[in-house]
Amino acid sequence: MYPEQIVAPMKAELTNNGFEELLSPTDVDNALKQEGTTLLMINSVCGCSAGTARPGVVMAVQNANKKPNRLTTSFAGFDVDAVKQARTYLLPYPPSSPAIALLKDGKVVHMIERHMIEGRPAQMIAQNLMQAFETYC
Repeated sequence: MYPEQIVAPMKAELTNNGFEELLSPTDVDNALKQEGTTLLMINSVCGCSAGTARPGVVMAVQNANKKPNRLTTSFAGFDVDAVKQARTYLLPYPPSSPAIALLKDGKVVHMIERHMIEGRPAQMIAQNLMQAFETYC
């Protein structure tokens, strides 16, 4: 598990922009089983991917015409039980962190895995998400 002083600023990058932290399996179930659309960001300390994923997600939410009903996040390697539970909703996608999922009525309708984030600028991630928001939100 990562030390809190390392993950706190990375968590704040999302929570300061309206994302609700899912800290337990119960939090995950309560958030992801709801009707409507939920954006889930599996946060990570990985600088090469999470360093563009976080700003990309925030950029998408701030600039989209249509937006998910809920913005949620859990931190891989820190919110261990919550992330494990969240990943049950993301099947058949393999565990990935960072990862960004858009769920509608509890089912994944759009997924961005780590390999789709690596080497991509935040603007590209934001554009991908805004197109998904237009389609599903």
